[in-house]
Amino acid sequence: MHKISTAIALLSIFLSQQPVLFAQEFVSEVWVSDQGDGTYINPVLHADYSDPDICKVGDDFYMTASSFNAIPGLPILHSKDLVNWKLIGHALDRQPPFEHFSKPQHGNGVWAPAIRHHNGEFYIYYGDPDFGIYMIKSEDPAGPWEEPVLVEEGKGLIDACPLWDDDGKAYLVHAYAGSRAGIKSVVVVKPMNPEGTKVTGAGKLVFDGHDAHPTVEGTKFYKRNGYYYIFAPAGGVSTGWQLAMRAKHPYGPYEERIVMDQGKTAINGPHQGGWIALDNGENWFVHFQDKEAYGRIVHLQPMTWKNDWPVIGEDRDGDGKGQPVLSYKKPDVGKTYPVETPADSDEFEGSDIGLQWQWHANPNATWAFANPAKGQLRLFTAPWPEDARNLWDAPNLLLQKFPAEVFSATTALEFHPNPKLEQEKAGLIVMGMSYAYIALEHHDGEIRISQVVCEDAEHGKPEKVAGTARLKGAKVQFRVEVSAGGKCTFSYSTDGRKFEVLGASFTAVPGKWIGAKVGVFALRNAQINDSGFADIDWFRITR
Repeated sequence: MHKISTAIALLSIFLSQQPVLFAQEFVSEVWVSDQGDGTYINPVLHADYSDPDICKVGDDFYMTASSFNAIPGLPILHSKDLVNWKLIGHALDRQPPFEHFSKPQHGNGVWAPAIRHHNGEFYIYYGDPDFGIYMIKSEDPAGPWEEPVLVEEGKGLIDACPLWDDDGKAYLVHAYAGSRAGIKSVVVVKPMNPEGTKVTGAGKLVFDGHDAHPTVEGTKFYKRNGYYYIFAPAGGVSTGWQLAMRAKHPYGPYEERIVMDQGKTAINGPHQGGWIALDNGENWFVHFQDKEAYGRIVHLQPMTWKNDWPVIGEDRDGDGKGQPVLSYKKPDVGKTYPVETPADSDEFEGSDIGLQWQWHANPNATWAFANPAKGQLRLFTAPWPEDARNLWDAPNLLLQKFPAEVFSATTALEFHPNPKLEQEKAGLIVMGMSYAYIALEHHDGEIRISQVVCEDAEHGKPEKVAGTARLKGAKVQFRVEVSAGGKCTFSYSTDGRKFEVLGASFTAVPGKWIGAKVGVFALRNAQINDSGFADIDWFRITR
């Protein structure tokens, strides 16, 4: 009996230490790609996982994406079949340089990462357009990840991807951001040490897209059948195409070919992603589509090889150039796996908040605490930055990606303002270059509800109150209903059944290189020795 108890105890400890891969599957109420009949519909992720890249290890697939200034950054997603995905962690807990990213740096930070598995370790390379190319690695994709290493310092070095060759040599391909480097639409390949920690030479310019492929970027490096391949998008985020280049030597000369474009579909600018080969010979390609306020959502395309050129999507006229599919049979991975999606709702029942949440900057430890005993998130009001013009400059916004085209986000909270402070507030926000929110605000000893809109927040425009209401007590449920086109309607309820619309409708807009986000916040406009707080009971995404 003692041996059985000991075994059970050891098993419990083991399971508690395992990655979140073992947790129960979450299925969103608002977007599911897997149709349950052996087919899927695009996008496989109707969320802003921008510039996705992917690798395969055994029977598992791992994907990462751009995170820009949001923290935690470099999301890590896991799948068994390329259709059903789970968010299992992030590679960046804090973004270097740490002080620089303690303030919102919209559109900066992590650009277009590449994920690879080499010598038993996972490597991610990403370009920070202001500081250079970083590498971060781990033996376990769910973490922990080591501190980032600056592989090459420089302005405008972006969209990097490594290649370890058969002879032990290593290379790094990357593009340039014209806003920092003063040049764009070119691709370079550089030698790198085998450890992958340093570029060891100036390398060669291997492709110039100025004549036919402007804004070539987002490079991915592969080798197949004796050819070196560079996959790269061109033509711009919302209107471009997928380019492939091939050569017999890593430094070229390279031939090029367009291997996918919009064709006759409604999928604009299909490009920038990663190629995966299955053990059975099937080939697949993940990429994004820019959908304005909804961000750069993720599609999965079948891929074939024809005369040593990739063909992505459906090639209806046989010219070697594919167009996106809207639905298709699922990849043949030998098994059928449960339907699963990244989490969007959060009951705040554990000791950590859900992995879907991100801050606007490197977080302060005092902003939020999970309270598993009560099943709540306590969000403390943090002071506005001294130079803040509006919430565009506030780092302590706790946000997540829009999960579908049509959805509702509802949260239940109780506000506990500090009686010594005026205008403390806590609420529900839709954030982008313009934003809107509904919040509880402490004013003249009372708590009132305000619905606020800030147009052109990026350029410092002020907030405008669109509606107010009195509140008896301090408990409320806030809701934002998002309809097609990103139209947002805010409402509140004191009983959880009847919701009163408040203020003006608001059309969500993107952030800087990202889609709009939805989430919660708590703020104050003064610094004293204590703050008020909001206890958030749950946050639910529903149809």
